[in-house]
Amino acid sequence: MQSSSILNLLAALALTTASVQAQNRPAKAAPSRSVVTTPTTKLPEFSLSRAEVEAHMRFLASDELEGRRTGEQGNRVAARYIAEQFRQLGLKPAGTVDNKPDYFQPISFERVKAASSGTMLIGKDTLHLGKELVVMAGGPTTLSGEVVYVGYGLTDGDDGYKGRDVKGRILVAQGGSPDAKGPREIFSAAAAKRKLASEKGATALIELYSESIPWGFVNQYFNREQLSVASLPEGSAPVTHLWVNNANNQYKQLKEAGQTVTIRTSGRPRTMTTSANVAGIIEGTDATLKDEYVILSAHFDHIGVGKQSGTPYQPGDSIFNGARDNAMGTVAILEAAKALSQQRPKRSVLVVALTGEEVGLLGSRYYADHPLVPLKQTIFDMNIDGAGYNDTTIVSVIGLERTGAKSEIETAAKAFGLGIFAEPAPEQGLFDRSDNVSFAAKGIPAPTFSPGFKSFDEAIQKYYHQAIDNPESLDFGYTLKFCQAYAYAARLIANRATRPQWSVGDKYEAAGKALYGQ
Repeated sequence: MQSSSILNLLAALALTTASVQAQNRPAKAAPSRSVVTTPTTKLPEFSLSRAEVEAHMRFLASDELEGRRTGEQGNRVAARYIAEQFRQLGLKPAGTVDNKPDYFQPISFERVKAASSGTMLIGKDTLHLGKELVVMAGGPTTLSGEVVYVGYGLTDGDDGYKGRDVKGRILVAQGGSPDAKGPREIFSAAAAKRKLASEKGATALIELYSESIPWGFVNQYFNREQLSVASLPEGSAPVTHLWVNNANNQYKQLKEAGQTVTIRTSGRPRTMTTSANVAGIIEGTDATLKDEYVILSAHFDHIGVGKQSGTPYQPGDSIFNGARDNAMGTVAILEAAKALSQQRPKRSVLVVALTGEEVGLLGSRYYADHPLVPLKQTIFDMNIDGAGYNDTTIVSVIGLERTGAKSEIETAAKAFGLGIFAEPAPEQGLFDRSDNVSFAAKGIPAPTFSPGFKSFDEAIQKYYHQAIDNPESLDFGYTLKFCQAYAYAARLIANRATRPQWSVGDKYEAAGKALYGQ
C-alpha cells in the first residue's frame, strides 16, 4: 500500500483510539476486575479497556504496516503511532531530534546485501562462496599476499597482534573468542575483530570458523540481507572480512608463516536507512525515589514481507504481521503507560519501544550504549517479548527467579486470575535471546514478561514468524489480562521500598555490582 494510504489509516486509528478512551467502557474489562475485591481495583490498570487494546493491536499488526521491518516505511509509521500515543498520554519526551526534545531516539542503520560471488585460493585449493566460504563484509576486492596469524585478533597481547605492524596485510584469526558460546557472543567477537583489523590498516581479515552455530546456518544467514548499526560514513566500505569453514581444522596451515592466499569477491553492497527507538518518561511522585527509573520495554519491529523475512510463505499472504511477536508487547507497554501516567508511582518510569530486535537486538544494544536516562539510576527493566501463547491461564517470565521481583510479578498476575510459569523452554536459552539481555549485560536486572507458554510446541510454531500471526487470530480477553497484569507489576516494582537485586551467583551479578557500586 502507498504511504498516503498508510497515513490515512494512521489518522483513522488515532481518532478511533481517542474515541475509545473518551468513552472509557469499563464493562469490557469486567471479567478481569471481578477476580479482585481489594481496594487496589481502583487503580487505572483495573479499568483498561479491551476495545482500546484491540484497536491498538489491529493497527500495529495490520497489513498496511507490512510487517514493521526495521528500516522500512511500515516500521517508521509504527514508531510515529507509538510516539503520538505517548504525546496524548502526556509522557515527557526522552529523546532528542535536532537538539529538541522528542520521543524518538534516531538510529542510523546500514543495509548490507549478500555477496554475489567470492573465491579464495589457498595453494591448490579453491574455496567457494556458499560452500567453504562466506563474505561477512567489505567492498569488491581482488588481492593476493602472505597472511599474518593474529590469534583471536581481539587484543595486542599474546592472543592477538603482539604489537606487530599489519598495515596492508591479510590477517588470519581464530574464530569466536575464548568466552564466546552462543550466536550473540560469536557475532559480537567477529564485529570487534573487524573493527580492530580496520583500525590497524589491514586489507582483509579471514576467520577460521569452527564454532557452535552449524555452518549450514551460517551460509544461509549471510546469503540474505542484514542490518547493522552504521559505523562508517555512507560510500565507504569496511575491511574485507571472510569466514572459512574450518570445522575439521583442514585449513590450519593458514596459521603458519609464509602462506599465500588470493581473494576475489564482489563484496557486500551497503546502503543507509533509519529507524528509531521511541521513549517517554513518567516522572515519579517520591521526592527521592523519582531519581530512580524502571524501564518498560518491548520491541515493535517484525520481519517484514516476503523474501526479506527469511521465512517460507504462501503467495496468497506474504505479510508477516507479528501480532504476537511483538505487537502484543507493544500494546502492553502503551497500556502500562496509560495506567501509570493516570496515577503515577513513586519511581520514575521510562517506557521505550525498541526497534531492530528481529535483526540482532540492535535497538536495545544501541540504547544500552546510548542511554536516555543514566544506567546507574535504572534499577530494573521489565521487557516483553514472545513467540506466542499456548496457555491463556498463565504469564511466562524468563528470569523470574533471577532478577529480584518475583513477588510483585506473581501478585500482579494473580490479581487478574493468571498464574506465573517461570523459565519456559529452558533448552532455548531465551534469557539471552531478547532485548532484556542488552540491559542485563550492563548489570540491570531484566526479566522478560511473555505470553503464557511452557514449551515450544505445535501451538507456538503454528504462529511464530508465520504470516498467519495476525490480529484476527488473537484471544483478546487474554490479551487484555496480559496487559493489565504487566501494568500492575510495573506499578508494584516502581513502588518497592528497595531495589530488586540479581540472584547470588547469577552470570550478570558481577555486572550489577559494577554498575551500582555494590
